[in-house]
This record gives sequence, structure tokens and C-alpha cells, in this order.
Amino acid sequence: MTDTIWPEADLDPVRRLRVMAAVIPGAVYAEDVLPLSFDEVWAVAADLENEFPRLLTDVRTMRITRADGERLEALARGRFGQRARFDVVLRPGWCWMQSRFLLGGMAAAAEADRTRFAFMGTLRVPGARLLHPLSHALGASPGSRVIHRMARRASARAQEPQ
Repeated sequence: MTDTIWPEADLDPVRRLRVMAAVIPGAVYAEDVLPLSFDEVWAVAADLENEFPRLLTDVRTMRITRADGERLEALARGRFGQRARFDVVLRPGWCWMQSRFLLGGMAAAAEADRTRFAFMGTLRVPGARLLHPLSHALGASPGSRVIHRMARRASARAQEPQ
């Protein structure tokens, strides 16, 4: 009997999120390189309570209800009063959130003095893949809008006095 060696792939957080978006039906995915440092970008991404509602306009509030290391539980309220409890994994460069009906993620990787940032989101309901073309028919990709807001928020925070 021979030892079987399984292939391994060491992926940075953005590549990992790209792979997950590719295999999740109906996922909206976008990524871009921002002219900001990793620390500037991740300071916004990791500030779920204050910044996440600014990045995702469907979210009115996000409150962390429990934290155990990199594992969090959060309660989100939507613009129309809907609520969702999320299980969250938050570590430098990686945020994965899932609720009963939603999956989402953000990832960042330093590229010299810039940062590659990615966003992914989808509904966890039957037929979610059918909604993906509709989101693009309505204008810019929802993921691209999140990235644009991220760049704006990270730039604004970088300009604030320390």
C-alpha cells in the first residue's frame, strides 16, 4: 500500500473567496485593487458594527452579540425591519458571514502598497442562481457598489486625524 499525498493549495483570502463564489449558486462577486494599504482597508471591513451598514445599504444596523476569538455572532437589521442572526468568522483579511438565508464574505490581500479587496454575497434559498442575472440587469453589480463604498470609506477614515 502506498501513501497517498493529497494536493494542497495555499490561497490568499481573496483567492479563497473567489473560489467559494465560483461554487456557490447565484453568488454575486466583485474584486478590485484599491490604492490604499491593507490596514486602511481592513480597518473598515473589520468594523462590522459601524461600517458594514455603510457598505451594504440594505443593512440598517449590525450588532455583535457574542465573540469568542475569531468567531462572532451578529444580529443584523434590514432597511425594512427584517432581522437575521449571523455566524461570523473574522480574522485579518477574511470575513465570512452566514445566516439562515444569506451568505456573505469580504477578503483582502496586500499587493505592495495597495490592497486587493473582494466581496461576495448570495441568498441561501432555492432558485438563488436565477436572481444573479437580474441583479446585473438593474445596473452595476451589487458587489461593485460595495467595493466602491469600501474605497470611499477607507479613504475617508485614512484622512481622519488619529
